[in-house]
Amino acid sequence: MVRIDRQVNAAARLVEDNMFFCINRGRQYGKTTTLEFLKQHLEKEGYAVFFISFEGLPDSAYESMESLLYAAVQLMAFPLKWKPLANLSESSVQLLNKAVSQNAGTIRVEDYSMLIASMCNSDRVVMIVDEVDQAGNYPSFIKFLGLLRSMYLSRDRIPAFQSVILAGVYDIKNLKLRSEEQHQYNSPWNIAAPFDTDMSLHADGIAEMLAEYKADHKIDFDETAIAQMIYDYTSGYPFLFSRLCQIIDEESLTWNKDGLLKAVNLLLKESNTLFDDITKQLVQFPRLAEMLKSILYGGQRVTFNFYDKDINLAAMFYFVYDNHGATTVSSRILETWLYNYFSSEERSSAIFKDGETDKNQFIQEGRLNMRHVLERFIVHFNEIYRPGKDDKFVEEQGRKIFLTYLRPIINGVGNYYCEAQTRDLTRTDVVVDYRGEQFVVELKIWRGNSYNEQGEQQLKEYLNFFRLEQGYLVSFCFNKDKQLGIHEVLVDGKTICEVVV
Repeated sequence: MVRIDRQVNAAARLVEDNMFFCINRGRQYGKTTTLEFLKQHLEKEGYAVFFISFEGLPDSAYESMESLLYAAVQLMAFPLKWKPLANLSESSVQLLNKAVSQNAGTIRVEDYSMLIASMCNSDRVVMIVDEVDQAGNYPSFIKFLGLLRSMYLSRDRIPAFQSVILAGVYDIKNLKLRSEEQHQYNSPWNIAAPFDTDMSLHADGIAEMLAEYKADHKIDFDETAIAQMIYDYTSGYPFLFSRLCQIIDEESLTWNKDGLLKAVNLLLKESNTLFDDITKQLVQFPRLAEMLKSILYGGQRVTFNFYDKDINLAAMFYFVYDNHGATTVSSRILETWLYNYFSSEERSSAIFKDGETDKNQFIQEGRLNMRHVLERFIVHFNEIYRPGKDDKFVEEQGRKIFLTYLRPIINGVGNYYCEAQTRDLTRTDVVVDYRGEQFVVELKIWRGNSYNEQGEQQLKEYLNFFRLEQGYLVSFCFNKDKQLGIHEVLVDGKTICEVVV
């Protein structure tokens, strides 16, 4: 696995400073793994660490504050049945076991507070609570977190946990109390120190892990290059990175660009816990889904504002991030998955059906004929969308129309993503991967010859970046005297097929 010393050390420094803090990241972002390694690190430093999770507790445990406190003590004592807890004194062990045995399903707040004070008087104790948002709907759990907060604030007078760490997807400030009578946000947790450490896996760490893998399996490949490609597709999202590597290994794919692209295709087609959770969030928060559509299809530059509810949610789930003030989808793989998800809503559209009907004619000797794809797109586009009446719709939905046509053509074999740096209201670059071959297609609204020449230069630079000799420039033109079709131009040695629809 990739070393996560950077993340663990950052959390350990907060513990050493006696901080109360929260670790909030998207699903399967390595939170629990980081906490496990943090526990080991702290134990080496002499701390006694309780690492508990309320996930899976029965509803009866949340019936009252007293029943939940008893469940919390049970969770603390449970591992002691098998082995001692590092750095926990025998007196603390006896106190903990006594609290479990002498209480019949409930513990009073004052007794729980006395238990923790007695243990922390003799030992340096850290409390880690994982999956805090799993129980966020229960008022008793919110009260429990409030008790931890109160004990922490009073630690100068009464012994308490040296540090409290809460982990989950939702920021604790967003946990809600829900009942038939109320629906309100929890009070602000202004004592919580920020944990802003980047928990993504960087390319150099990925390369280090792949070097170990290479030595173990006695195979040869460029681990630095493949690590950078994996990072480019995953942005270091731990689950996506590890799943790609697992697919390459288990499917006996090659550790190069071709093997990686095949693994990406397999990953995007599978059902897994991360994609299932994303689906659930998109259904639960339709405004969030519409915002993502406007970014992906409309090219809208949505200013990143953490106080915008939809952006806040998207950032919390790690669907998006703050890219120099712009709200940007967090990784290529997630972007492609979102395109696939949203395009499934368009299966009944005429342009999607045309793509399905045409798809077999575009593959020649295993290669995608992009020029022919665009020739047929011109025909269908002008059959479906009427000049004048549909102009406004096309201007806003041009990207979506083209990608909807393209989806069934490359489905199951190829994928595409839109370059975040060039996506805006007027243009975007679509990068298509098909059987290891890449195509760059720039989509833009016609704004005159001068603007078109700028587009040619920009596309040329992008072709240089991808080391390609040919690119495609698609212009949605609303002039009455426009000349439909394709013609080629040579721009500083690069061939650009210009398409007017």
